[in-house]
Amino acid sequence: MFKSTLSYTLSATLGLYLLGNAPLVFAAETQTDEFAPKHKVVIQVSTDDPRIHQLVINNAANLQKSLGMDNVAIEVVAYGPGLKLFTTPGPENQLIPSLAQQNISFSACGNTLNNMTEQMGHPPTLAQGVKVVPAGVVRIMELQEQGYAYIRP
Repeated sequence: MFKSTLSYTLSATLGLYLLGNAPLVFAAETQTDEFAPKHKVVIQVSTDDPRIHQLVINNAANLQKSLGMDNVAIEVVAYGPGLKLFTTPGPENQLIPSLAQQNISFSACGNTLNNMTEQMGHPPTLAQGVKVVPAGVVRIMELQEQGYAYIRP
C-alpha cells in the first residue's frame, strides 16, 4: 500500500511539474520557429547569358523587397557557365557584395571553380560575398529538401 501511494504521489508530482512547465517548452519551440523566414527560395544560374544574370539579380532583390528581409531566405547558386555571374566584372557582379550584406546568399560550385582553375592556370576571382560549396547541383538539391522553392530564370 505504501508503495502504490508513493508511486501515485510521484506520478502526480511529475505530472503537475510537466504540466506547469509545458508553456516553457512550447514557448522555446515557438521562439525558434518565430525567427525562421516564412519563405525560402533558391535561384539557379547555369548560363553565361548576361540577360539571365540581370534577371537573377533583379529576381533576388525584388523578392526581398516584396516580402521583407526577415520574411524570405534567398540563395543564388551558380554552376557551369553560370559561374561567370560571380567572376566576370559587370553591373550585376558589382551588386553582389551589397546584396550579400542584405542577407541574400550567393554560392559558387566548387567543381566548376576547379575546372576553371585548371583551364585558366589560376583560380578565378569571385565577387565579395560569394561562398564556395562543393557542388552546385547538390546544394540546390539540399535546399529543396529543406523546403526551398526552386527558380530558374
